[in-house]
Amino acid sequence: MFKKVFRPWLPAAVTLLLGWQVQTAVAEELFQGSYADHPDAAEMIARLVGEGFDEQYLRNVLDNAQRQQSILDLMDRPAERRFNWTEYRALFVEPVRISQGLEFWSEHEETLQRAEDTFGVPAEIIVSIIGVETRYGRIMGRHRVLDALATLGFDYPRRAEFFRGQLEDYLRLIREESIPAGELIGSYAGAMGYGQFIPSSYRSYAIDFDGDGKRNIWSNEVDAIGSVANYFKEHGWIPGGEVRSNVVMNEPADPEWINASLLPSLTLREWRDRGIHTSSDVSLDQTAALLSFTTDDGEQYWFGLQNFYVISRYNHSRMYAMAVYELSQEIRQAREQLKIE
Repeated sequence: MFKKVFRPWLPAAVTLLLGWQVQTAVAEELFQGSYADHPDAAEMIARLVGEGFDEQYLRNVLDNAQRQQSILDLMDRPAERRFNWTEYRALFVEPVRISQGLEFWSEHEETLQRAEDTFGVPAEIIVSIIGVETRYGRIMGRHRVLDALATLGFDYPRRAEFFRGQLEDYLRLIREESIPAGELIGSYAGAMGYGQFIPSSYRSYAIDFDGDGKRNIWSNEVDAIGSVANYFKEHGWIPGGEVRSNVVMNEPADPEWINASLLPSLTLREWRDRGIHTSSDVSLDQTAALLSFTTDDGEQYWFGLQNFYVISRYNHSRMYAMAVYELSQEIRQAREQLKIE
């Protein structure tokens, strides 16, 4: 799932330079006028009218959507491109977030246990996702979702088709949930709530986990927890399965094998036949992807197993998935230590 990540401040001169470069690059593509009159809006409006939407309502909503240049600037500066693994890990696996995770787990222990029992997803993974995404609801975004999706759907050519699809799903979502079009606030990519679901993910995976008849991921931690767990289950989480396995190389691996895909395609036995082993106590019949992480001290290698791949469905980044997993382990270990003390 496409997500926002924490962005530390850059030096002012660098920020200005980047902003100027991005703005210059997209300036020629910007549509002047109401998004309701954008050439690509006509097909979307027609499709939604065919689903029973009122055309004038749709035009009014799109007319109300505001282009946000700041969103276009942010789209070209994700942390995964700017930091190595040591730097990226430090953004998420850090004492404050671990402490906040322990507090969140303590407050919602019963709900997390029920989610684990129902969906087979460990509580620490759910806690970690919500911690990485929003610091447990402390940072859920500051942009109107309508503005974010319209800006990216009509003024960000690189992924315009994807975001127009999300805008369509957003319009369906607010109709289904009886929410005013401009009310919801989220990330610069249109992700919402504790778990930062984009509209299509909300419509497919958000659930009413407290039985009140509503799927509220914005202010209801119970629904948010259940929704994250359901997302993982529906994407193929293996209950009780490992997430990663260590790598032992007898000789350097073919570079084409490394980071070729997040999708596990070869079994650990097949990797062994290529001269790449694992010393972990895991079944050699399961598939794995060979992944590398550039650290301050050199390259670090891991096998990403099926559950690692599932984490990466939330954000298609090996560093994101590894950060979620390592934060989850830190939180779990800290919780176990508290029980001993």
